[in-house]
Amino acid sequence: MTSQVSERFEIALNTSAGQITTAVDVPTGFVPITSIVPLMRRLGEEAQALEIARVGEQGRAPSCQKGCAACCRMLVPLSAPEAFAVREWVRSRPAEQQARIVARFTETKVRLLSKGIWQQLSELCGASEPCSDEIVDEVNHRYYALRLACPFLEEENCTIYDERPAACRELLVTSPADRCEDLLANPVDTIASPIRISTVLGLLWQDVTSTSTRLIPLPLALDWAEAHARENDRTLKGPQLFDQALDKVWRFLSQSFSDGGRTAGG
Repeated sequence: MTSQVSERFEIALNTSAGQITTAVDVPTGFVPITSIVPLMRRLGEEAQALEIARVGEQGRAPSCQKGCAACCRMLVPLSAPEAFAVREWVRSRPAEQQARIVARFTETKVRLLSKGIWQQLSELCGASEPCSDEIVDEVNHRYYALRLACPFLEEENCTIYDERPAACRELLVTSPADRCEDLLANPVDTIASPIRISTVLGLLWQDVTSTSTRLIPLPLALDWAEAHARENDRTLKGPQLFDQALDKVWRFLSQSFSDGGRTAGG
């Protein structure tokens, strides 16, 4: 979010890993929904840092390292605001880089169409009701079996790293790195994410647009964002949007604590 006039929000959130206490500056003017994405990512990363510290005290540390792109062959889900943010990022790149990225997205689409997976992903993306875990797992497994590199991967490095989706940020493992060579065959130990930012942003999108919560598979992100461009034209007052986003965070945390037999406050 950027604006000359802003309002400072002091935030305290109780998560399963500890309390986040931070301050953020929110524009007071009208802003698009995508403006909330960086702030929500920041909260998610601060919560995850607490969890990393907590498991570190147990002798566990992330084994993920730069250049390890095993998880970049997995199917990544994006919330609608993240899909629009990805589209905006691609459009901000120099023409030559844009062309390379779009070409990789096109190659991925052709491959998925040839395997009958693109239509499945499109149906998941447009479903008005959540699909069963069995259906989602089946599609995930079929996609991973192709070992398609993420369209943003170049020479095993993420070209969108600073703007990468929340799902990418939240996937950290503590098991030996060689297990990640085949994530279907090898069990891996993950670090739980106290706040699932894609879920929070999906709930926010549902609230703001009065549509169903949807997660968009990364290979479909550019096509989906282009087809729904008008939905991203609406703007809201920055503080109002941020309040709504925080409400979704608190609801997510309350549900997480409830599922664990505990209660939470934010």
